[in-house]
Amino acid sequence: MAEPSKVIHIRNVGHEISESELLQVVQPFGTVAKLVMLRAKNQALIQMEDLASAVNAIQYYNTIQPSVRGRNVYLQYSSHQELTTDQSSHGRNPDQEEPNRILLVTIHHMLYPITIEVLHQVFSPYGFVEKIVTFQKSAGFQALIQYQSRQSAIQAYGALHGRNIYDGCCQLDIQYSNLSELQVHYNNDRSRDFTNPSLPTEQRPRSSQPSYNDPSGLFGFQQSGDPYAQMSKAAMIAAAFGGTLPPGVSGINDRCTLVVSNLNTDKIDEDKLFNLFSMYGNIVRIKILKNKPDHALIQMADGLQAELAVQYLKGAMLFGKKLEVNYSKYPTVTPDPDARDYSTSHLNRFNSNVVKNYRHCCAPTKMIHISALPQDITEDVILSLVGEHGTIVNSRLFETNGKTQALVLFESVEEATEALVEKHASKLDRTNIRISFSQMQNI
Repeated sequence: MAEPSKVIHIRNVGHEISESELLQVVQPFGTVAKLVMLRAKNQALIQMEDLASAVNAIQYYNTIQPSVRGRNVYLQYSSHQELTTDQSSHGRNPDQEEPNRILLVTIHHMLYPITIEVLHQVFSPYGFVEKIVTFQKSAGFQALIQYQSRQSAIQAYGALHGRNIYDGCCQLDIQYSNLSELQVHYNNDRSRDFTNPSLPTEQRPRSSQPSYNDPSGLFGFQQSGDPYAQMSKAAMIAAAFGGTLPPGVSGINDRCTLVVSNLNTDKIDEDKLFNLFSMYGNIVRIKILKNKPDHALIQMADGLQAELAVQYLKGAMLFGKKLEVNYSKYPTVTPDPDARDYSTSHLNRFNSNVVKNYRHCCAPTKMIHISALPQDITEDVILSLVGEHGTIVNSRLFETNGKTQALVLFESVEEATEALVEKHASKLDRTNIRISFSQMQNI
């Protein structure tokens, strides 16, 4: 990888992106000295006034994915320390490498473990993968992928560069390596020679990464249909839950729409259903049926999130009624005036912090966790907010990473559920508070 440089190399710059829009990506970190747009390559080179500004920008965008006009752009150090007028006038790209059958892959935003098996399933659809070597560098987790042919590497680069392995994370940043042959001495969790399965394993201390009983099943790239399809979300949730899916969750359900019945018609509405079901995934639409007002259709973002909702909410008590939650015969909730659309709602929990949200999925509990609170809030204000929904056994106001949060323990699960349904996303000091079920047993 290139050494730190004042020159930042930006890839995936679409023709619709202007120079001023690109400058907005890096200007918060310092003064821009030069900018070269490489339109033919969908790339750009930006020279910052000093090295510290470039380092700050790269470090920041190693944790946050920048996008311009909804298009992800990728930043790295250029191999050049200065931009010259000659480079600008000829519009050539000093970072463009000659295609090679060996790819250097850097995984950005790696929230889940990436194994040899995962990489093989991602890259093997484009040709025979001979060897894989993984290693950890200052740039993060990296791998060298050696194909049998140069053409296979070119196809993989074109199809996979900039793609996510999992939704919202583990982005593939691919370059052509300048190596001619990978040297693999052991077939183990760090390297693999698929042309020589008889190599020794070289006993190593076991990795601290979660293990998977069947990596091929959990991490299978969806090769039917869209060749650019992302890996199964089952793998992401398995990682969030410590390596295996929750009991009763198969990870293969593809039905997104649920039918919820036995609702309390005097107290329920679409927003309250949203508050409860969004614990388990993003909500697309909700429709309470006019001819059966104790029934509602809820369309989740995908089948796995729908399966989590069925698993955890079937039989839950809400407003004195035991919920029935099943899969609907309808694939979607049709947009109409009677259906409430939440597809673009900023209140959908899984728009961000995806891993943490999956990790917090559980059946309703007696304790709720309240976050996104005003810094100066008092415990009395919180108790007055949720106390009307039941008997509070205990509560605690605390601060984590400079953010005020609270735990409230109710006497019953139904009381805690009602508090979440009624008060999640309500406003305190112009901020939408966030309420989740806590898996803690006591305060």
